Amino acid sequence: MALVKWNFDNAHSSIDFTVRHLLVSKVRGRFTKWSGNLELDESDLTHSKFDVDIDVGSVDTHEPKRDEHLRSADFFEVEKHPRMTFKSKRIEKTTDDHLAVTGDLTLRGTTHEVVLNVEPQGIMPKDPWGFRRAGFVATARINRKEFGVSFNQVLDQGGLALSEEVAVTIEIEATAAT
Repeated sequence: MALVKWNFDNAHSSIDFTVRHLLVSKVRGRFTKWSGNLELDESDLTHSKFDVDIDVGSVDTHEPKRDEHLRSADFFEVEKHPRMTFKSKRIEKTTDDHLAVTGDLTLRGTTHEVVLNVEPQGIMPKDPWGFRRAGFVATARINRKEFGVSFNQVLDQGGLALSEEVAVTIEIEATAAT
């Protein structure tokens, strides 16, 4: 089967992250502005393609002062590097219901290969509006220091204010282009 273009349903999709904070909790955030490309080969998902372009200035942790700090040179350095991108290079089936999507993640001008662990949620042949609809959940853990995001603070009792590992979750709902 040929590749078919799918359009992201941004109202039902999200790009979220979680980072450990002060050794006792997690801070959660999301990016509110992003776009991308999804092309599926339904007969063999390993031939599919997935790319995403994120406006890092759209970071939202529900705390305006923290969001402003995240946009600064300590973290995303939005004025110099306004975009974060992921471009898939290969897709492998890891189990009957999971895929490994390997691609290049670029953040703050630094690119590293990252693997997204993807669980297809299914394809609906026809939603109530007549569209074919598909869903996917992708997760990854990245080391923010590898991308030059190294700001931290040593705590008086030992340890660091922020973990180096960031958990990323991408929830996608898309409709087949007509």
